[in-house]
Amino acid sequence: MSRFREDRMWEGLGLQVFLMCLGAMLCSAVAASAPLEHSHHRRLSLHRHRERTGKEGQVLHRSKRGWVWNQFFVIEEYTGPDPVLVGRLHSDVDAGDGNCKYILSGEGAGTIFVIDDKTGNIHATKTLDREEQAQYTLTAQAVDRATNKPLEPPSEFIVKVQDINDNPPEFLHGPYYARVPEMSNVGTSVMQVTATDADDPTYGNSARLVYSILQGQPYFSVEPQTGIIRTALPNMDREARQEYDVVIQAKDMGGHMGGLSGTTEVKITLTDVNDNPPKFPQSVYSMSVSEDKVSGEEVGRLKAKDPDLGENGLVSYRFIEGDGMTVFEITTDTDTREGVIKLRKPVDFETKRAYTLRVEASNTHVDPRFIAWGPYKDTATVKVMVEDADEPPAFMETSYSFEVEENAPDGTAVGRVHAKDTDVANNPVRYMIPRYTDVEQFFSVGPEDGIIKTTRPLDRETLPWHNISVSATEIGGHHQDTKVRVNIKVKDVNDNAPEFATQNEILVCENASPGKLIETVSAVDKDEMAHRQYFHFSIAPEAVNNHNFSLKDNRDSTASIYVTRRGFSRMTQDVYFLPIEINDNGIPPMSSTNTLTIRVCSCDSKDTILSCNVEPYILPAGLSTGALIAILACIVILLAIVVLFVALRRQKKEPLIVFEEEDIRENIITYDDEGGGEEDTEAFDIATLQNPDGANGFLPRKDIKPELQYPMRPGGGPVANSVDVDDFIKTRINDADSDPTAPPYDSIQIYGYEGRGSIAGSLSSLESVTTDSDLDYDYLQSWGPRFKKLADLYGTKDSADDNS
Repeated sequence: MSRFREDRMWEGLGLQVFLMCLGAMLCSAVAASAPLEHSHHRRLSLHRHRERTGKEGQVLHRSKRGWVWNQFFVIEEYTGPDPVLVGRLHSDVDAGDGNCKYILSGEGAGTIFVIDDKTGNIHATKTLDREEQAQYTLTAQAVDRATNKPLEPPSEFIVKVQDINDNPPEFLHGPYYARVPEMSNVGTSVMQVTATDADDPTYGNSARLVYSILQGQPYFSVEPQTGIIRTALPNMDREARQEYDVVIQAKDMGGHMGGLSGTTEVKITLTDVNDNPPKFPQSVYSMSVSEDKVSGEEVGRLKAKDPDLGENGLVSYRFIEGDGMTVFEITTDTDTREGVIKLRKPVDFETKRAYTLRVEASNTHVDPRFIAWGPYKDTATVKVMVEDADEPPAFMETSYSFEVEENAPDGTAVGRVHAKDTDVANNPVRYMIPRYTDVEQFFSVGPEDGIIKTTRPLDRETLPWHNISVSATEIGGHHQDTKVRVNIKVKDVNDNAPEFATQNEILVCENASPGKLIETVSAVDKDEMAHRQYFHFSIAPEAVNNHNFSLKDNRDSTASIYVTRRGFSRMTQDVYFLPIEINDNGIPPMSSTNTLTIRVCSCDSKDTILSCNVEPYILPAGLSTGALIAILACIVILLAIVVLFVALRRQKKEPLIVFEEEDIRENIITYDDEGGGEEDTEAFDIATLQNPDGANGFLPRKDIKPELQYPMRPGGGPVANSVDVDDFIKTRINDADSDPTAPPYDSIQIYGYEGRGSIAGSLSSLESVTTDSDLDYDYLQSWGPRFKKLADLYGTKDSADDNS
């Protein structure tokens, strides 16, 4: 074992030389016996190396190594029928007698790698994959089979999995999408694709990749070593073809035969550049517009085609020449990229019937790289025809203003409006005033001449302006009308007399001294005040000789009122009326007489008014006449309510016939049972129908107070116990008819008495006791005491029959 450690360096150097030779041998086709022969040759090669070294250098004296190998190799993905012999371990202490036992531990020991404990041969029992694990570290030890004691210290060695080309290249990020501008130069880089290979890049050519293009030629190419895709054709036009599907292949083993390959798809899109100018599909466009169209209305559209996209295909339009550049305008519709021609101002068929315009369409953005391909613009001619329309008449003025004097007689001419038909036909025009503009119909217009006249006198003070409309309609056309505004001013005439500006009372103190100014009055006039016109005041002729007050005209449309005497007394006269005449010196002049009311008041020494009422001297109590009248009215109303209440209490109604309250007979009013007639005395007592007071021949009444006593008739009525109801009722009727104190109606009670000898007879079941009946009512005797009375009534027949 110690010799093994000493010769480790030399063995490693020899092993590297050996592995270089072994790499070429592994590529051979001998797979089944390759592991065993490989191990054998390795032992022989190393053994010869040791011999040669000994012969050439006799001075080297080193110990014999204890282990044959410290590093083994095994090919991955081996699928032979037998386990693969990885190598053989042998110790110098092993004499071959079987006493030495080999033990293997470490990664995969016992599962992947097994060792023959006698011979030291190591086998791989499973297929290995280098991409999962490239090497395994194991520990070998030789022990005594009998005692399990170590014969040598353990030694560590490595088993490497040798790579084979078992993984194809893969594009992990495919498919790819790339963009390149159209018209790009040849060799313009599009993008780079990269494939990966899981095989060992440090061993052989298994992971050396070469790229090639399988689809997409001749438009694109790919660099074999880097995978960079480049354009291969010049002037690729997006408008001709926009998308390309390119397939790239990556192949290992340096691209040689037998290598594995993988592919990916690259979708390449050509992006747009402005390499196409706009172009009108036709050189001349024809349009038409009616003369009744207003400004801003659309006339027509035209479009220049540009196959470019986005801002490269934006087109702007403008007029460059023509006789309608001031009549029409053109704008660009951003959605449809059309040029929209609109009216700038209305057209007139009678004035001009056709217009010619030159339109230019140009790109908004131009690419400097392709400026030489220009110009990026195009032109076309637009002819616009004006169509005739039946237009309404047109007034000569946009509005009219007239004046008329107020109070002018009806039929006074105010002014004239004029309109004419602008069409070629030049039809006559009819005028009218829409009623909604002149509701009270102050004016009329001549239907043919357009002269406006008044229909009645106008009053400036009521309405100084009249704003009406006059419409003109073409006769024989499409009845289109045009309206014009007519403003009529009513001129003022001096037809209103002046009057006081205010109608307030003037107050004067009782102790006012003569010559004291008590008020300055002014006047107003509904008429307009002319220049240098003012109101003139004077006392009316009937009051010129008054000695109480005087007036002074201030010649500024005001007048001053003065006191001319002293000693006013409210007790003597508390109110004075002063008539004043006012003139307006107009044309014609107007005047009026207005009365000025002057009230006398009590004042203190400083002429401060204390009171202007005369009632305190008449009523010391301080109550006015109105207050006294209100109090008296309340008293009269209260007295009337009390009298009415007493009268109603006295006229309270009482029953018409007075009966004694103790007499229970008064509660019997009607009967629902007809009974057995006047002969039946068992059903009810006939005496209850009789008034006890009726026996004496006098029946007291309560509905009216009798003025004289009714004389008692001796022996005139039936006795109280009489059962002759017919006689009783007749007697009461006679009493009522001959009673002078009875009202026009009687209060006799009506009972259901049929009278004696009635044809209908009685329907009472009580009479059945006197009739012949075949019914047997013996069963009533067994119904109990409640039916005893009924049994006795119907049992009388039996008893009567028995007696007979």
